[in-house]
Amino acid sequence: MIQSIGIISKPGRADIPGLARRVLEWAERCAVSVTMDRTSARYLGREDGLPREAVPDRSDLIAVLGGDGTLLSAARAVGARQTPLLAVNLGGLGFMMTTGPDELPRALAAVGREEYRLDSRMVLEADLVRQNRVIDRFFALNDVVVSNAGVARLLHLEAFADGEFVSGYRSDGLIVSTPTGSTAYSLAAGGPVMPPDVAALSLTPICPHSLSNRPVVLPATARIEIRMMDDTTGKYVSVDGQVGRHVRHSDRLRVWRAGHTVDIVQTKSVPFFDVLRSKLRWGDRSIPATGSGGGSAGT
Repeated sequence: MIQSIGIISKPGRADIPGLARRVLEWAERCAVSVTMDRTSARYLGREDGLPREAVPDRSDLIAVLGGDGTLLSAARAVGARQTPLLAVNLGGLGFMMTTGPDELPRALAAVGREEYRLDSRMVLEADLVRQNRVIDRFFALNDVVVSNAGVARLLHLEAFADGEFVSGYRSDGLIVSTPTGSTAYSLAAGGPVMPPDVAALSLTPICPHSLSNRPVVLPATARIEIRMMDDTTGKYVSVDGQVGRHVRHSDRLRVWRAGHTVDIVQTKSVPFFDVLRSKLRWGDRSIPATGSGGGSAGT
């Protein structure tokens, strides 16, 4: 039984105050307590907002009002507590956002009746190792990326899986992705699309100098290590495109499946490939072809 609900919101949206009030009205009818992050509270002219990281401790469930970026931020705030997230899509593609703004009342009613299921998404854990010492630890729902944040110069990286040498790469970087993240940066870099329930990771090079360097799909149990093999300045580790740190020559990035998941509330059944076709417009003949041969995409 849900006794408390949190609200985490994207800043700068004119439609969020109305949605937040709907959550408050539902909570009042159901005698459910409400905790808001500071952004949500400011929308409503209130001063009782908490830091985003404090909301999960006071919530049985969190309504996330925003896009995929807001959901990634909320997932990072939740961490290993696994507080379920009701994701309300106000963004663009919104691959992880399963509830539209107009569907919020129905979704809240389903939550009140406990007529929902939890879609558990894999999380990556990563250690940045320098001189045999862990100097930082990260958690990612989408991906962990090593890339060049400075001049346009190829990086020299080596990747290992469970201690076995995979390949050396001269590229703009490498992406380690979860199935959830396979429709994000990895997809743009030519990586494989994986349904979210697939127990796998992908290793995708970014603009590799050798055309033979291709994305690799690895089992979810794999422990991946990326070694920085050159002294190029400006190398950067980016986590879900929101958190990052500069890395140095001889640093090592170790990535593996975390012991917790991110649990997303599903109040309706939406087949994954229906979402994929809709979001990516697969087979849409109204999209002009990008090549020189004319015709339409999907033909």
